[in-house]
Amino acid sequence: MLENPSAVSPIVDILFKICSGIFWTITYLLILRRGFIDKAYGMPMVALCANLSWEFIFSFVYPHSTPQLYIDYVWLAFDAGILVQYLKYGKKEFPEQLPRSLFYPTFLLTLVLGALFVMLLSRELKDFNGVYAAFSQNLLMSVLFIHMLLKRNSPQGQSLYIALSKMIGTLFPSVLLYLYFPNSYLLILLYISIFIFDLLYFILLYFKIKAARLSPWTRV
Repeated sequence: MLENPSAVSPIVDILFKICSGIFWTITYLLILRRGFIDKAYGMPMVALCANLSWEFIFSFVYPHSTPQLYIDYVWLAFDAGILVQYLKYGKKEFPEQLPRSLFYPTFLLTLVLGALFVMLLSRELKDFNGVYAAFSQNLLMSVLFIHMLLKRNSPQGQSLYIALSKMIGTLFPSVLLYLYFPNSYLLILLYISIFIFDLLYFILLYFKIKAARLSPWTRV
């Protein structure tokens, strides 16, 4: 459980939350745009389920204070759009070893388990701001983006701007939470791990786009 937070200026708190909200919203918008262009989903299924769960729970079950609550609403709306893309384009990438009839049940099971994980982790740790859940699933997402890139062996559904905005959008809350809880070594490990995998994803994606004879910086 997070205890004895350090003092942080309310202005700094609000500014960092808004900056994180802006860059993550840009990430979602770019994922939606790239997905429609490439006819492919742009967020790994497990990460999507975790995101939807976290945003719903901390919008309606354990609602955040403002401005984070309004940011949660915006994120939930955009993630719903990404969900539509996954359900529309995801079946063609469903594992060949499994029947296509399991596509929707697999998604629903993952969504339920994701929601239970976020809910129970928050209750167990008495972390009703969802800090541990947020950074745990952020790390999962960072690893899964790399997995998605390597599995597809192409930049389909992805762009450097998605990678960059995700990285920046995570740096703001990482710094903010470090200012609040400088002695939480688990959170520090999560911040560093996420940054490492985000940077690795950015580099791998850059070379994958170049290998496809595309321009990394004009592919939005």
